[in-house]
Amino acid sequence: MDIQTQINLRTKKLAVLLRDARLASRRSAKECAEAIGVTPATYRAYERGRKAPSLPELEALTYFLQLPLDHFWSNEAISDDPDPTEEIDLSRLLAVRHRMVGALLRKARLDASISLKALSAETGIPVSRIKAYELGQKPIPLPELEGMLNVLGGRIKDFFDKNGPIGEWLEQQRSIEQFLKLPKDLQEFVCKPVNLPYLELARKLNDISANKLRQVAEDLLDITF
Repeated sequence: MDIQTQINLRTKKLAVLLRDARLASRRSAKECAEAIGVTPATYRAYERGRKAPSLPELEALTYFLQLPLDHFWSNEAISDDPDPTEEIDLSRLLAVRHRMVGALLRKARLDASISLKALSAETGIPVSRIKAYELGQKPIPLPELEGMLNVLGGRIKDFFDKNGPIGEWLEQQRSIEQFLKLPKDLQEFVCKPVNLPYLELARKLNDISANKLRQVAEDLLDITF
């Protein structure tokens, strides 16, 4: 399957996931459009598979809808009871994120030693548009970003927001998901304040190299015997 076909199929799948996420959060298309700074017509085009949102727009939408970002790489419908979060200026954040994603795309292309012309030939995306993407002048539709990264050998996860308010919120959600996957008895152990010293000890031991831990164990055996 060529890159352009992959982009088209991803755009259609993303449309279904976008609509599912919005309906699960009981939000209108107009509310979602306002949250990520696009017109209602543009957002409806996203949900109909005629256009695709950029990664920063998708991140902002997950923050607005209080949903995990992984939903947009899943094959399952969802339901959610969103919690209130501190409001941030999403429009300003989006402008910054578009520039950051563009810079990361340019770095990935240069690291792969692929010219603009060659990347355009592989993906079917015009050189002028790729230039605008790299300069942060245009939002990059997610399927196109994934298509270019497929050619460049990059990973979409490397483009996720990690240090901004949305990135921090997403990390919190991942931590909660990991905690909920623990056995019930471990969850109860972690939640008891009296067990905090044991958790602190485990954290410190985790920072020690395997060789150092082995040496400590051997020293303890020498003392014991």
